[in-house]
Amino acid sequence: MNPEFPRDLVFTAALFGVAAFVWAGWAQESPPRSIWWRVLLGALSLAGVALAALTIPTLIANWGSPSALRPGTGAFITYIVVFWVEFVLAGVLAFFAIRAGLSDLVAPLILAIVGVHFFALAPVLGQPVLFIPAVLLTLIAVGAAVLPASDVAHSFWCGVVGAPVFLAIGAWCGVVGTNALNST
Repeated sequence: MNPEFPRDLVFTAALFGVAAFVWAGWAQESPPRSIWWRVLLGALSLAGVALAALTIPTLIANWGSPSALRPGTGAFITYIVVFWVEFVLAGVLAFFAIRAGLSDLVAPLILAIVGVHFFALAPVLGQPVLFIPAVLLTLIAVGAAVLPASDVAHSFWCGVVGAPVFLAIGAWCGVVGTNALNST
């Protein structure tokens, strides 16, 4: 992990907290029937909210700190391009999946796009740690997509396995980023 831009690490932590909340919520679409799965998903959602709530004040207080994404730089332009390509691709693939009667594959498609986009953003942000969620989230998405159809939605697998990835990497980024900001 590169502590050169600690504000970016804290931003990643906050964003990953929100992502964990969203994916654990999407997993509630059709989890296994046991109440314990819903309790686990609720706990993952709350952990995501907690991570975001703990890191957002630090992020706001240090917004003026250096960032790898300075407007006008190649990194910033690449970030914007990757974001919009990801956004449009997710919308187009979701549209075609739904039109083809494969709406249950929308979650794995979007998680795969999220995973793949970290391969591009890791070097842009100068954070090799982002290769970890890139690999893990992409593999989770593929695994969720190829699981046989059952009473459990593919989104369940994306969320129940993906949310902990966001939480673990986000917490790690939050600790390293906050410690680096506090030591300056």
